[in-house]
Amino acid sequence: MTGAARKDTRWYGRRRGKKLRPGRQALLDTLLPEIKLCPPSDGGSDWLAESFSPPPADIWLEIGFGAGEHLYAQACAHSDVGFIGCEPFVNGVASLLAQIDAGGASNIRIFDDDVRLVLDALPDASIGRLFVLFSDPWPKRRHQRRRLISTESLDQFARLLRDGAEFRFASDHMEFVRWTLERTVHHPAFSWPALGRSDWSRAPDDWVQTRYEAKALEHGRHPVYLRFLRRSRNEARGD
Repeated sequence: MTGAARKDTRWYGRRRGKKLRPGRQALLDTLLPEIKLCPPSDGGSDWLAESFSPPPADIWLEIGFGAGEHLYAQACAHSDVGFIGCEPFVNGVASLLAQIDAGGASNIRIFDDDVRLVLDALPDASIGRLFVLFSDPWPKRRHQRRRLISTESLDQFARLLRDGAEFRFASDHMEFVRWTLERTVHHPAFSWPALGRSDWSRAPDDWVQTRYEAKALEHGRHPVYLRFLRRSRNEARGD
């Protein structure tokens, strides 16, 4: 495979921001190793549930959790669910660690690297809910191939999600919303159950506002909230 056909495995985006305060750096050194998600090299179908103690009733995944406000609040509200948060930005990881250190939430595991490195290791039909909230829209046309949402990523999400599981997407960048909606509604594994404008213009009842979302609203940008359902595998195959 050569040229444009070769899969782009480069990382785009920041890894670090401003220098961390000593307390947050200490959490990276001490707390993160205790709750870091470490996929085994030999795979196996049970390793994910066994990464939590006790094994959870369900497992939810948030890709790009930012400063962690949404992930932490959801974990506190659903103590029987195991949460995986993927975020390569060190300052964001440190922010979530500070929340966990201050308030608990033992049902969170963090993968602090490129999410592509862990998705392949996750077992089929192992995720009950998937969040992609305010990810980088890469607005310039020449950068759009860097967007998290693509046919390839949707194929991966479809593999990971259980039948009937929910995929939540939110963004305040309308072109990125259209991009995501077009690709997801045309993917055979997903349905979009929206019946009216309120189904995408209003956040779900259990929504937790993120720092980025608050900033968007402050600047007069109105986010869109999309909910997709994973079709049953028999339905997606046309059985």
